Amino acid sequence: MRFRITVLAAVLTWYGSALFCPHPVNGASALPKVVFTFGGLNERSGVLFVAKDAGIFQKHGLDAQVVNVRSGPVGMSALASGETQFHVGSATGASIGAMAGGLDLVFIAGLINKLDGTFVVTPNVRTPADLKGKRVGLQSIGGGVWMFTMLAFEHWGLNPERDNIQLRVIGDQSVLAQAIASGIIDGAYLGYTFGAQMERQGFRVLADLAKIGVPYQGLGVMARRSFVDRSPDIAERALRAAVETIVFINKPDNKTAVTRSLVKALRLQKMEDAEAGYEMMKVLYDRRIYPNVDGLRNVIRLLGKTSEQVRRLKVEDMIDDRIARKLEKEGLF
Repeated sequence: MRFRITVLAAVLTWYGSALFCPHPVNGASALPKVVFTFGGLNERSGVLFVAKDAGIFQKHGLDAQVVNVRSGPVGMSALASGETQFHVGSATGASIGAMAGGLDLVFIAGLINKLDGTFVVTPNVRTPADLKGKRVGLQSIGGGVWMFTMLAFEHWGLNPERDNIQLRVIGDQSVLAQAIASGIIDGAYLGYTFGAQMERQGFRVLADLAKIGVPYQGLGVMARRSFVDRSPDIAERALRAAVETIVFINKPDNKTAVTRSLVKALRLQKMEDAEAGYEMMKVLYDRRIYPNVDGLRNVIRLLGKTSEQVRRLKVEDMIDDRIARKLEKEGLF
């Protein structure tokens, strides 16, 4: 509830301030206001930080606010109520569950289309089999960190119940990193920025998940289909901004700007702490921003083990790639 109040307060303050600000001079009309929520506080969400800080959203005619909700259900609730227009996140129990429950939610783009990130463990864990009987941290049950963890376990032939792996809800990735360092847990999924920090402190990166080849809708842009139908121009501007930001991130001349955005958003101590995240951002994002059909099927298979509603979902109904197809036809990617 506290997260929802935080989002509402941020959004209402933003809209309210617009009512009392002077109208734009020189007769120019105000840019349409949109809110992007995201849950993962790591370099994977960096496309949003950079698009905002570098003025790319504004360049494409959007007055955009970027809000970290830290919880998928809060993001889905905000979309359902119309408080926000876009959620940028992974295919998780929250997003897929919302679709299964009848929300007209669709992926309009796929920005990262594979499992990625690091699985960081204490030095005594040397192989995936050593996780048996250990404590593994999560941000939430059914969220992105949970999904990454479960897919990694499946790849390694691990089963939490059978192998007595204790799953503990700890917090976001900065809190998970602290929990590993203090011995509260024995391992957790972390993005590359926090993973590199932990490795420098003597902890072990058990695996780079991008190298194990698991198809997954790792980071996508979600919106309600009814919103896309009603405001296709706004959705198109958002995806044009995303494509341009990916290009911006990959230009060496923009390294300082991108790194600075990461430092600010992730509350890092030094510019050097963002180096690993910056290097991974250059290869994480797909320029062909189509949602990942195979990755979504993978998620339906995993979540469908315990949900008949999820098993009934069809991937074709979870995707709206009209804008992506238009941008490709124009040669934008």
